[in-house]
Amino acid sequence: MAAVAGPDSGQTNPATCVIYGLVGLPAVYLAAQLRTIPTAWATRPTAAAPAMAPTQRAVMALIVRLTRKKEEPLMRSTRTRRTSGVLTAAALITTALALAACSSTATGASGAPETTTRAAEPSSAPAAGTAPFGPACADVPASGPGSLAAIADQPVATAAAQNPALSTLVTAATKAGLVDTLNSAQNVTVFAPTNDAFAKIPKDTLTQVLADKQALTNILTYHVVGQRQTPAELDGGTLTTLQGGTISTAKAGETYTANDARVVCGNVQTRNATVYLIDTVLMPKS
Repeated sequence: MAAVAGPDSGQTNPATCVIYGLVGLPAVYLAAQLRTIPTAWATRPTAAAPAMAPTQRAVMALIVRLTRKKEEPLMRSTRTRRTSGVLTAAALITTALALAACSSTATGASGAPETTTRAAEPSSAPAAGTAPFGPACADVPASGPGSLAAIADQPVATAAAQNPALSTLVTAATKAGLVDTLNSAQNVTVFAPTNDAFAKIPKDTLTQVLADKQALTNILTYHVVGQRQTPAELDGGTLTTLQGGTISTAKAGETYTANDARVVCGNVQTRNATVYLIDTVLMPKS
């Protein structure tokens, strides 16, 4: 009997279980009953047969016609046993096919077991090679405010305010009126000078710059690029900033640089920006 297969699947359809069940179980029953039929009774089904339903009589009559031969009683008995044995074997084979059809491991047209391949489920973890890197990343809180998980859902200026190492930068952005501008920007890259970077500037000069909104805006927007940049895109190239000037990036070994500044913690993700903390304030050309 041909297997019933699902459309275009190459796999056995559950209906096969039903078909083999309908054939196999009655065959087992019929073989068992046939072994108990005396040969003498098989030669006279009308006179000695016990009372049976019409369907049973029709089945038994068919059996008698198949088994009635002109051989000696011994030969008839032998043929009856052979017929019973054939039916029993057929029943066992059919049952085995049914079990195979219902097996949990489907088999394709090639005969090799088929495996179910699931599509990869979306992951919130960074892809390999894109996690934050650099020595200063060790200072980022592991959990709570300022942690990587927390700032990932915050706009960039708000996220920077959660990091104590960027307090001077946050003060400068506030004085320049750039907090809302940075928070509303879409998919930007920010090179964020740390407090240690601002500490390299003479104190009098820093105080003067912080008091000059136009000069401060010019400096801060020079640290922002209009697109997100991955670490691979910083291996070597030139980036145009929102200020209009350009920044040269490079990679030497495991160290990334932007102009003369070294990236100390890079590829930090916020809601709207990729952030690279740097150890030197970038100064645009006059």
